Amino acid sequence: METISKFLISLGVLFIIMGIFTYLFGGLFSWFGKLPGDIRIEGENYFVYAPITSMIVLSLVLNLIFYLVSAFLK
Repeated sequence: METISKFLISLGVLFIIMGIFTYLFGGLFSWFGKLPGDIRIEGENYFVYAPITSMIVLSLVLNLIFYLVSAFLK
């Protein structure tokens, strides 16, 4: 139970840091969602958006963060 508690506290601290960073430096992420490989299809009555490349980048960054947090907690 102690391991889960440490993980949840670390996750909460990470979200707080990410929120503060986004609030202060939100303009730095204007590229997110506009990468090559992100699919945008617009019609008269519909709009389809699939941020494939952006989600891959986000996945890599989150995996790195979780790896570093888990290595720090061991």
